[in-house]
Amino acid sequence: MTLTGKQKHYLRSQAHHLRPIFSVGKNGLNETWLNQLDGALQHRELIKINLQQSADVAVDDVQAFIEENTPIAVVQKIGRVLVLYQAAEDEKYQRLSIEVNKL
Repeated sequence: MTLTGKQKHYLRSQAHHLRPIFSVGKNGLNETWLNQLDGALQHRELIKINLQQSADVAVDDVQAFIEENTPIAVVQKIGRVLVLYQAAEDEKYQRLSIEVNKL
C-alpha cells in the first residue's frame, strides 16, 4: 500500500498517543508474529511496535520483512519504534481508513 504525504501526516498525528503493543525480541521475525500483527491491525488499523534491546534485527530489516510479506504500510520509524497501518476489512473497524481515503 502506498500512502501520500498527507495520509502519512494524518496517521502520524493519530499514532502520537499510542503505546507499542507488539515487540520484536530475541525470537526475531516469523510467520506467526506476522499473523498476530495482521490480526491486531484488522481491529485497530494503526499500531506501534518496538524492537527490544535483545532483538537480533535492525529496524530497517523489520520494515523490509513486514512490507515484503504483508500489505501493511510502515508509516513512520522513530528510533526502535515503528508505526504501522493497514485498512481493516470489516466495516465496523474502519474508523481511520475512511479518513485516510478522503485525503
